[in-house]
Amino acid sequence: MKILRRQFIKSCFYLAISGFSSAFISPCAGCKKKEKLTSPPDIRDHDKKEQLIVEGTAKIDPDFEPAYLKLHRSGELKKRGEELWNIMKSCELCPRKCGVNKLTGNKGFCQATSQLEISAYHPHFGEEKPLVGKGGSGAIFLTNCSLRCVFCINWEISQGGQGNPRSIEDMAEMMLRLQERGCPNINFVTPTHYSPHIVLAVDIAAGKGLRLPLVYNTCGWERVEILKKLDGIVDIYLPDFKYSDGKMAAKYSSAAETYPEITKAALLEMHRQVGVAKPAKDGLMYRGLMIRHLVMPNQISGTKGVIGWIAENLPKDTYFNIMSQYRPMYKAFEYPEISRRITREEYNEALRWAKKAGLTNLDIQGY
Repeated sequence: MKILRRQFIKSCFYLAISGFSSAFISPCAGCKKKEKLTSPPDIRDHDKKEQLIVEGTAKIDPDFEPAYLKLHRSGELKKRGEELWNIMKSCELCPRKCGVNKLTGNKGFCQATSQLEISAYHPHFGEEKPLVGKGGSGAIFLTNCSLRCVFCINWEISQGGQGNPRSIEDMAEMMLRLQERGCPNINFVTPTHYSPHIVLAVDIAAGKGLRLPLVYNTCGWERVEILKKLDGIVDIYLPDFKYSDGKMAAKYSSAAETYPEITKAALLEMHRQVGVAKPAKDGLMYRGLMIRHLVMPNQISGTKGVIGWIAENLPKDTYFNIMSQYRPMYKAFEYPEISRRITREEYNEALRWAKKAGLTNLDIQGY
């Protein structure tokens, strides 16, 4: 409890230094009774009443128009959100397909119900440079996770339940505030189990002036059927490709043995939708697939296999971030083979594999 309280204060500090007012800070999940949402909130009147046209201060290409605006104008965006919402009656939003009726307040494997929970939102300067720009990526950190890795660096949020119950309207306002703050995109962190809420919130925000690209910042373990409902909504896919070996995924990510095969199919679908990610003339990313891979000790993540698959199945100039920052967190110390940081040689070996495979659009981190 002390840890969660400390983390909540930390999140509030981030909000404070980012210039957000206390109006968006509500009691934590443990202090406020959660509502049971049985149907999507009625948002029919949001485009007719209380119009808030935001003069965005984000320094983005004035000619850029996110794909979701077209879907918003046609009514398709709201329709997609409602279709995703109804999937929660017997939830199959993630590959676990646990079948829980979240609409009656039941928790899925991810520990989420239909009640949206958000840990924090603020400009985030720790993402890839083309996403950060000068204003910081507009990150919205969503509580809970369907993968539940034993080494998760954000375990307090993903598995510890740190977060506040929020409404879909709250999320829409957060997007607009981040746009006002100068963020060049809206970055949904761990979005899978809240994809219905995200789409409905984007529909509201689009009617009030949102025009930033949307980043779907995911563990990579996504159902193709759900991704297809996001086609034309998401501008930038930012998935992890954590493992090439299902046995490793099963051991360290809560029995997710299907991780490699499902993630591969998901990456192909993401690429089909948004193509290769390359920064525009202003240095910002507006569209495309950006893959992350965390190099782990003792080749646990199967880096060579990950690189080989990308080189064989996606364009050689696919954006590929080879991440060096692994450090043991959460339950990692219970597993001796991942209870240390990686060595310089382990990272350099990953770089050699990537270059030998012919990958040309590499994000290489200092080590």
